[in-house]
Amino acid sequence: MRAITANGVRIDDSFAEAFPMRGTAIVLTAPNAKWAMQAAVTMTGFATSVIGCGVEAGVDHELSPDETPDGRPGVRVLLFSMSTDMLGSQLVTRAGQCVLTSPGSACFADFDAPDRIPIGDQLRYFGDGWQISKKFLNRHFWRVPVMDGEFLCEGTTGLTKKAVGGGNLLVMGATFESTMNACEHALEAMKKIPGAIMPFPGGVVRSGSKVGSKYAGVPASTNDAYCPTLRGVTKTALEDDIGCVLEIVIDGLDEKAVSDATRAGLGAIVALGPKDGALRVGAGNYGGKLGPFHFHLKDHLP
Repeated sequence: MRAITANGVRIDDSFAEAFPMRGTAIVLTAPNAKWAMQAAVTMTGFATSVIGCGVEAGVDHELSPDETPDGRPGVRVLLFSMSTDMLGSQLVTRAGQCVLTSPGSACFADFDAPDRIPIGDQLRYFGDGWQISKKFLNRHFWRVPVMDGEFLCEGTTGLTKKAVGGGNLLVMGATFESTMNACEHALEAMKKIPGAIMPFPGGVVRSGSKVGSKYAGVPASTNDAYCPTLRGVTKTALEDDIGCVLEIVIDGLDEKAVSDATRAGLGAIVALGPKDGALRVGAGNYGGKLGPFHFHLKDHLP
């Protein structure tokens, strides 16, 4: 595979292959920023991959009081799944178990679209008949009594069928420390892009996978071509100077968000250079057969 060199970093002439998803956005608020973030991180826990979690979710960005519907600190959360039914089910379950339960919380829709999925329209039943329907500025809310007062939750939120999942960067370095440093620089830049999340722990996944396995019933298994410890016993994709590979996966509410996040992350890695960062950057694809969205690295260089 031909490589391009940018500021001493080898860039594979390859592309990340992404696929269509369903996506939505909500805003969680609380009396202070600490508890707004607590509700958000709890809700987005165990949401790294649809392979095992049903949904991929993460924090988009924090919001100041003058940016939220109720004038309190907030956090915008994005959720993605492969089907409308799964996205709706996961949204209600996570909002019910992680936001309704969080002290002082409220939940608002933050994606405007004709297609809608319920939040408060389902969670209202927790009120056991004491819940109150409220309409304000053409928006429908539910006020559900709870032990610290009431839980205010919008009835529905918008759904997009044009979300994109599976954008990715394969960050390769000499050591774990230098590779992580490159990833952290990339993530700092990528988190500034609205409408995109990196759903794995802290935005980084070490257990990149390939489709299938030698074991029946296992849908994905370790990407042996990118495992440094298997170099010499498998068909490796790594040069001798690569000692660590980490992956950054990107989901976005639209194709542009994934493209912008890819450009931001790749630019930060290149700017850092190879001495304290990545020696090489690649991308995972399946020959263009998995998804219609192809994010070519050479087109995203600064």
